[in-house]
Amino acid sequence: MKHLVAIALGGSLGAVARYITAKNIQSLSGQLFPLGTLFVNMMGSFLIGIAFSIFENIAVSRDLRSFLTIGFLGAFTTFSTYSLETIALLRDGELKLGISNFLLNNLLCLMMVFIGLATPKILLKIIR
Repeated sequence: MKHLVAIALGGSLGAVARYITAKNIQSLSGQLFPLGTLFVNMMGSFLIGIAFSIFENIAVSRDLRSFLTIGFLGAFTTFSTYSLETIALLRDGELKLGISNFLLNNLLCLMMVFIGLATPKILLKIIR
């Protein structure tokens, strides 16, 4: 039960963080393109890469690991929102924006996971 509470708490915090972050980024850009969702997806991808890289080298409890990855980052990233926004752009005749959203979210988020996985290793080399 404690494990599920950790996931639920992380999910609640992640959902609120996603809403605030995406809304603020989108209001700054003021564009039709869903930049707030792209930013959140990229940051979530980067952070999950960092988390998994750290978890490979440091013993972290199952509850904390699940709180961060399944809970917080699972709710923070917005794949379902990204999917809906992409379809909405295509449906509204915004073919270039829809394809751009699809390509940017997929390519940049994969790249951010890769960078996130490498970041702790690079930082450890610098520190040592």
